Amino acid sequence: MVQTPSKTLTLAEFLKLPETKPASEYIDGQIIQKPMPKGKHSAIQGDFSAVLNAILRPQKIARAFIELRCTFGGRSTVPDIAVFVWDRIQRDENGAIANDFLLSPDWTIEILSKNCVKNPVIYDGFVLQLIWSLTC
Repeated sequence: MVQTPSKTLTLAEFLKLPETKPASEYIDGQIIQKPMPKGKHSAIQGDFSAVLNAILRPQKIARAFIELRCTFGGRSTVPDIAVFVWDRIQRDENGAIANDFLLSPDWTIEILSKNCVKNPVIYDGFVLQLIWSLTC
């Protein structure tokens, strides 16, 4: 039996696929599905993003987004929380927040369970002001 290698998808092809739950990321030509968040993870994610937005949004400093797809540098990631400084928040032609963010976040926050290891190298080579990994 002859095996044919499976076709590797390009980033453009990946972005045309339907979204998955939990989200899938495209990193170095590979599709990696994120683990399904559990209770503690969801609580930390919601509470932490709410605190960030309560502090940062009123003064138009930055905004935190939960599970926002960020496509940049040949990859497409979905951080647990992506924070963008105010003037880097992508907007559509009407000035509303854009659906597609085609740049790296200024801060990324990943909430990890004790047995989960996420490699922060996925952001290697991109200017991020801060990467936080929180353990629940």
